[in-house]
Amino acid sequence: MATYAPPKKHSLTLAGHRTSVTLEPPFWRAFQELAMSEGVSINALAARIDAARPAEVGLASAIRSHVLEEALRRARSAEE
Repeated sequence: MATYAPPKKHSLTLAGHRTSVTLEPPFWRAFQELAMSEGVSINALAARIDAARPAEVGLASAIRSHVLEEALRRARSAEE
């Protein structure tokens, strides 16, 4: 069963500028784990996601989508 908690604000630095994203704790933990597994910093992964997202999509939404898509991709790979 999932545990539920309100979103929390987290600070990031993108291209030398401080910004923040508000993410639910499970998404933040998965985002941290994904960055670690790729051997990059959280800021580097966020910058990569930020550069790829359409202008009309917020950074927090783009991070959630990226985390979910990566989790689904890894789950499919594990099934093969």
